[in-house]
Parts: sequence; C-alpha cells; structure tokens
Amino acid sequence: MRNLALIFICTCFQFNFGQDLFKNPLLSKDPIQQQKWVDSLYTSMTIEEKIGQLFMVQVFSDKGKAHEDGIAKLINNQHIGGLIYSNGGPVRQAKLNNELQAASKIPLLIGMDAEWGLSMRLDSTYAFPWNMTLGAITDNELVEQAGRQIGEHCKRLGVHFNFAPAVDINTNPKNPIIGNRSFGEDRDNVTEKGLAFMKGMQSAGTLANAKHFPGHGDTEEDSHLKLPTINFSAKRIDSIELYPYRKLIKQGLASVMVAHLNVPSLESRRDFPSSLSKHIVTDILKDSLGFNGLIFTDALTMKGAADYVEKGVDGSRVKSLIQGGEIDLMAFLAGNDVMLMSEDPEKGIAKFVEAFNNGTITEERLAHSVKKILMAKYKVGLNDYSPIGIYNLVDDLNRIKDDALYEELMENAITVVKNTNEILPLRDLETKKIAYVSLGDDDGSEFLDELKKYTKVHEIKGVKLDEIITKLQNYNTVVVGYHKSNANPWKSFEFSQKEMAWLYEIARTNTIILDVFARPYALNDLLSVENIDGIVMSYQNSKIAQEKSAQLIFGAIAAKGKLPVSTGQFFPVGTGEAYNSLLSLSYGLPERVGMDSHLLSRIDSVANRAVDGKMTPGIQLIVARKGKVIYNKNFGYHTYAKKEKVNFDDLYDVASLTKILATLPVLMELEEQGSLSLDDKLSNLIPEYKNTNKKNVTLKKMLSHYAQLKPWIPFYYATLDSVTKKPNPRYYRNIRSEGFTVEVTNTLFMRDDYQDSIQKVIRDSDLLSSLRYRYSDLPYYILKGYLEDFYDKPLSEITEDRFYKSLGANYTTYNPRKKFSLKKIIPTEIDDYYRFKEVHGYVHDMGAAMQGGVGGHAGIFSNANDVAKIMQMYLQKGFYGGKRYLKSETIDKFNYCYYCANNNRRGIGFDKPQLGEEGPTCGCLSMTSFGHSGFTGTYAWADPEEEIVYVFLANRTYPEAGKNLLLRENIRTDIQRLIYEAIID
Repeated sequence: MRNLALIFICTCFQFNFGQDLFKNPLLSKDPIQQQKWVDSLYTSMTIEEKIGQLFMVQVFSDKGKAHEDGIAKLINNQHIGGLIYSNGGPVRQAKLNNELQAASKIPLLIGMDAEWGLSMRLDSTYAFPWNMTLGAITDNELVEQAGRQIGEHCKRLGVHFNFAPAVDINTNPKNPIIGNRSFGEDRDNVTEKGLAFMKGMQSAGTLANAKHFPGHGDTEEDSHLKLPTINFSAKRIDSIELYPYRKLIKQGLASVMVAHLNVPSLESRRDFPSSLSKHIVTDILKDSLGFNGLIFTDALTMKGAADYVEKGVDGSRVKSLIQGGEIDLMAFLAGNDVMLMSEDPEKGIAKFVEAFNNGTITEERLAHSVKKILMAKYKVGLNDYSPIGIYNLVDDLNRIKDDALYEELMENAITVVKNTNEILPLRDLETKKIAYVSLGDDDGSEFLDELKKYTKVHEIKGVKLDEIITKLQNYNTVVVGYHKSNANPWKSFEFSQKEMAWLYEIARTNTIILDVFARPYALNDLLSVENIDGIVMSYQNSKIAQEKSAQLIFGAIAAKGKLPVSTGQFFPVGTGEAYNSLLSLSYGLPERVGMDSHLLSRIDSVANRAVDGKMTPGIQLIVARKGKVIYNKNFGYHTYAKKEKVNFDDLYDVASLTKILATLPVLMELEEQGSLSLDDKLSNLIPEYKNTNKKNVTLKKMLSHYAQLKPWIPFYYATLDSVTKKPNPRYYRNIRSEGFTVEVTNTLFMRDDYQDSIQKVIRDSDLLSSLRYRYSDLPYYILKGYLEDFYDKPLSEITEDRFYKSLGANYTTYNPRKKFSLKKIIPTEIDDYYRFKEVHGYVHDMGAAMQGGVGGHAGIFSNANDVAKIMQMYLQKGFYGGKRYLKSETIDKFNYCYYCANNNRRGIGFDKPQLGEEGPTCGCLSMTSFGHSGFTGTYAWADPEEEIVYVFLANRTYPEAGKNLLLRENIRTDIQRLIYEAIID
C-alpha cells in the first residue's frame, strides 16, 4: 500500500513540477508526509493566503518597534510567506523572529544574505573569507567545509535560505558590485567552488541559492543603482555564465536568484530586466536547464527592476510599473516563485488577487509556486517549528572551530605570485636585515608583530619618500605591506598614485617583497613589477590573514594558493608559486593540532595563581604541538611594583637553561663532526686536567651528572671581604680600569686574572666520596673554556654565529644590556649578598657574573618564543627553518639515559623524566621527552612522542630567591599536566 502511495506522489510531483522526482531539490527525506502536509495546508488556505506566500519582505532587527509593528501587520493582514533579514544583531533578530513566527498562521520561510557568513548583515557574528579568497584554494573540500559551517550558523539562527553562493564569473575587474563576492574568472573554478559551497551548506540543513542568474560577473554597473547590460552572445552566455548553474542544478541546488540585467541576446525587448523575462526565467532556467527548485527574484527594490518603465516603439517612456505592483506581477508571470523585497507588498498582493480573479494567474500557476514554497518549508522543518534558543547564541555563532577553519582557509589561499630567485620563503636569517614599510590606509600591526616572531624586523616610517629611502639603506630586505580595509568586500583596493611612486622607488633601490592585503585587482594599476622580487597576494587584511601571511613569508607554512583572477598584464589566472614549509614554528589554534582550547585555557588559572600568590612577579608561557604554537601568553609584571606588564618581547634570565641552549648544541655539533667523543676523558680534551683527580672523567659521565663532581662552588664568596662581606677591593673596582674589565655590574668590575683562579679551583676541587647522581654546574665551567679555546672566540659569539642568528633567535643573548633597553629586560633579584643592588640586565648566577656574564651553565637571556624555537629544533631532530643544525642520530645520542640502571635519569646535558614518583615532570609524558629547568623559575621541555614543546619563563627570584614556591606548589608541572589533559587527538 505504501508503495502505491509513493507512486501516486511521484505522479503528483511530476504533474505539479514537470520534473523527475529524483531531481526535485525540495523533496524531504519523507516525501509522503511532505506531500500530505503540503496538500493539506494548501487546500486550507484562502486565495489571499496563497498569494501572500509568494512574498518575502525585508526585516531589520535594529530599526525599532515601528518597523517591527509594520512587519507584524504585513504578516497578519497580507499573510506574507517569508522574511529576509538585513542589518541588526543575532540576539535581537532571534527574539524578533520568534515573535513574528508566533504571529504567523503559517510558519515563515526565513532568508538572509550571508555569503561570507552572518556578519554580512549582523554584528557579533562570524565573517569567513570572501569568495575571491576561497577561489584561490585548490582543495575544494575546505570550501565545502566553509559552506557547511556557514550553514550551521544560519540554521542556529533560524535562517532557512542563505542567498549564497554567488556563482558569477567575474571576468570584468571593474565590476563594482560582484568582485570579491565571486570565486574568480575561471568558469571551472567558480563552478567547483560554488558546488562545494552548496553541498556543504545544504548538508548542514540550510538551503543554498545560486546567484545572480544568468550572470552578473561582467558588468561595470551596479544593479542596485541601474540596469546593467550584458552584451555577450547567447552562445557565450550558455558556455560560460550558465555553466555553473547547469552543474549545481544537477547536484541538487535548492534555489536560484534571478538578477536584474539587460541581456539583449536572451531578451529581445530593449532594456528589459532579466528578472521579468519569461524567456530567461522559464524557457532557459526552468525548461532548458531543468531547474525545479525555488526561484527568487533579486530584490525588487533595486533600481535595476524598480526603475523599469514600459516604452513605446520609438523608445519613449510610456508608464512606470512600480506604483501598482505591476513589477511583482510581471516577475511572477515570468516564472519566479518568490517576490523578494517588493517595493510595496500590499499593492503587489492586491495586484495578484486581481490577476487571479481575472484569469491572468491560473490556479495551476499559483499552485506550482505556492506548493514549491510549502515543500521548502517542510524540508527545513517548519512543519514542526520550534523557536530559536537564545541561550549561548552569540557563542554558538562564534566558535573556535570557525577560527580554526578560517586559519586553514587562509593558509591554503595566500598566493605567492612572484618569486624571483626564490627569495621566498626567507631563509639564511643570519644574513638578513629586514625592514617593514606599510602602505595603504588600514592597520598592519598584526602582520608586523607576526614577522617579529621569526627574526628582527624594524618598521620604517617617514613623511617623505627621501626619508624612507635613506633609512632603508641600512637593510638588505624590505617587506612592503599594502593594507586596505577588511570591513566588507566592496571597500577600495587601488593603489594611489603616491603609493605607486613610493613602491616603484623602494623597489628600484632595494630587494623587496610586496604583500597585498586587498583583492588581486590591486595589482592591475602597476605599470611594472620588474624590480619587485617577491609578491604575495593575501587577499584580505583580517588579523588571521596578516598572521598567516607573515608565517608564509618565513616558510612556517607552505605556499599553496593560485590566483582566481588575472591581475593586469603580468599574472594570469592560476598563477601561484608553491613551496613547502621550512619547518619553522607556525602559530595557530589548539584544535588545528588535536588539542582542546577550553581545556588548555585552564593553564591561565594556574599561572594567575602563581602570580597572585607572589610565587613570581610574572610569567611568559608557550605551548607548541606538531610545529604550531597553540598557547602563547604572558602573565603579571616585571616586578611586584606592577609598573611594567610582561610582554612577548621581554627577556628573562633563563639560568640553567643556558646549558641546553648554549653549551650543549655547540658540543653536539663538535661531537658529530668527530672533534670530540662522549667517551673522551678530560685529560684528553684539556691538558691542564692530566694530573688532576678528574683526568679520567669522561664527557658522557660529566654531562650526565655522574662524575663525582661537586654540585656547586660559591666562587664569589672567596672574593668578599672577610669582615664587611662585601666585594673586596683586592678583586674589584667600581669603574672599569686596567686589569679590572670583567663587568659584574655597571658599578662592579672584577680582576681579569680571576678567571684563571676559577678554573684552578675547579681542577683542584675534591671529588665526591661515592659515584652517584649529583647535579653539578662544574662541567659547564670546564667546557666553556674548552669551547672558547677551540673556536678562539667567546661562547657568546660562538652560539650566535652557529645557532641563534640563523634560527632567528634574536632575543637570545648573553649580556642583554648591550643590545636591549632595560625596559625589555626582566630583573631577577635585589642582591644583598654579593652585588648589593638590583640585578637587572646582568646574569643572576654569581659564577656566570664573574665570567663577564658569559657562563656555560648560566648567562643566557631569552624570551619564551626563542626558547621554543631551539627546543623545536631539537624535537625535529636537529632541523629547523630549512637548515639542518644537527644530525638526527646526534640528537638521539644525547637524548639517551645511559645510567638509568644506576638510578640516574639524566641524558647527555638534557634532563629526563623521573624514574620514580618524584622528579622534574608531571609524570604524564613519555620517557623520550627531555628538557631542563633553571634557578630563576624557568623550564623548557620537549616530547617527541606527542610532539609537544613547553616553555615557562619566570623571575621567581625577585625580589629575593628565598623559598622556591613555584617548585613547592608544582606550578610548572601542574601546567604540564594540563597540557597533556588537553590532548584530544
């Protein structure tokens, strides 16, 4: 019996819609019940109610009660079938929509223009990239996901039809209204993107609408203001403009919007709008293309339709049709189902009633459109309508997953248009002096801030071009950011004459990379690009676009995008230089690498507890996973005076992290080169140790803290006056003078020859009575001297030349006062035992201070970002930023616990997880992990198995070292535990 009913319904649908059942995009999953609901409702409706269903009126949620009362009146008196929401806010719209739905006898069909998301019309909602940006992406699954998430937003807000995607093929760069709203100029690309977007959105339960039929892509006029003309042949239109519609219709497109265009090759009547043309709407769209979904007019208030007048044979004006609803009737008779934004719905409906009564509109024609509308209502669930939930609405429309997708979309869209001599991605950072110049009228600060994460970048400003050119003489690479407003896709994008002149001259005298944060057509006005070495098209000036573009410039992410349109004479559609990532750290959301933002945010409370509990004045904290920094925050202040907040580019004394950030990588390099061996004895490495009790100590044992060396020797104490306990004048001067040039502080200079005394004290020191694990700084005093002798230069220069400069670790240095303002350096202690002053910009460790601030065990200052780079280099088995620093087997050799059987957890230089219950980690990470901690409160750890890097920098020793509350309260390891609990994939 059920099968017979289904056959009957199929017959009805074929009769009503003239198409095969399986091609009807408005069918629901339960067509039998759908047909019953449609027929029952239709037969119960008056003629006025039926006609009212054909009208969708414009509603604003920000125009107040008078406007809202007017809409309610139309619902009650004219029985309108739908609403198209325009400007306002999501909560206001939801509340208003609930009220209006409650007032309507028949549930209202709700539509919106949300081409790039609800933010096209509403505040407090999400904006995805423009279609032009999506057109640059080669992975159409990402475009489908964009459509899906926009559809989810629409559905959450009770929107049933999104008037998207625009499938206009933008072959005219001067198009004033489409432009960025198009996926591009290539027919196939536009079709693929439109189809993917449609599938994604409709899979979320929001019906799609392809527009602007038969194609608005090649006009220089805006149909909102006048009637544009499309002067192509019917053959060209069929092969190009109609192509996307043909493909989307075959795949289940729910609706089409018909534009107001003058298309002489398709409509013989002069200046006759396509939306009113039966040949275009019925003969072409419905019959030739076989479309049986809903057909909407474009807004009938637009001048392209509203200004239409009938003309005599000689072209003279006969009469305007807008006043009495004639335009609405003409649109319906042409074949449209829904009259969108009628100039006067009341008059339009009256005109329809009159036409029905005089036979102009037949019952069959009326039923055809009204039943389609009712079918659509059933399909979107209005047969079982429920009000929009207000709770958590704004959060639901601004999800972390939306930001995550936006990131991925931009990563795949940004296009390297020109890459002379492979200037991109920037590498060999040790050779680069980079300047940034901003052009355009919008902000580029996020771009600059992101560039600075990779190396030293200076912004150059000037009122006059000559001033800029002079300043740029100190640099060998210039990044020019052209920033234009991202407020909407219609904003201006052209270079001014002044900007072009400046760009040409900067390019003539410098090696430059131009990064365009505007639509691709911005390049059209450039007369020459010969002197521009690299051009990056970033499409939009959003925060994420700026960040991702900076990451691409430095090779942290791959270059994948292709131009969706031709840009002037230089770059045809499809242009795009691809390159792989250099495996530098990128920056993004936790969800991109299988972490949960909400769970990770619990770190905030622990860090704030540490600061509020005066365990440390401030903290820098970074977490990276799979090569992406996903948590990068600062807490507290430089000191408890709370004058200077901790910032990203502030420098901390990292204390014993120096061991793995400075001494260890240099030793690893020498070991893999064969210059030394882990089994080498001190007597072989350093002749002075041949006749000492340490002559047989091997490098392996020494760096594993398994060599019976004393943990620490207070070298400074022997230089204090035995009575005053202050620096003895025998060893110190208050000013730099001959023989006293070792700068402990700016008011304390130590005797030069005391360096030898330190080494002698170490050589002569007793060994511990038994062989067991005892942490010791002494190996790094010893090896610092060895390394400096080997390279014949200070350790500070060795590390910079061999590692820091090329890594872009420009904040990592010994003696930071020589390079940075004190305002950027975090103080470590108010010293009342040796230096008797605030230790600010000088190393906290006394032994390192006695070596002029350059110790093998302490002395490095850095920020969390730089420490993360070095730890990531280790994690990537010695590779970072396109350069191999160390061999994979070298990393493995040093990251190995050789004496675990002897209850010694240490690797070679690296600390390792505890062997029992207590130790340096949370106890929740792999035994292959490694890292180190520092006396000032610092901590850095890397885990190869989960690909996690964790860096915690603090100055817990300020104002006095005292009790280590960070350690006692397990702050660093509690945070580490939270990191691992946030892993979801």
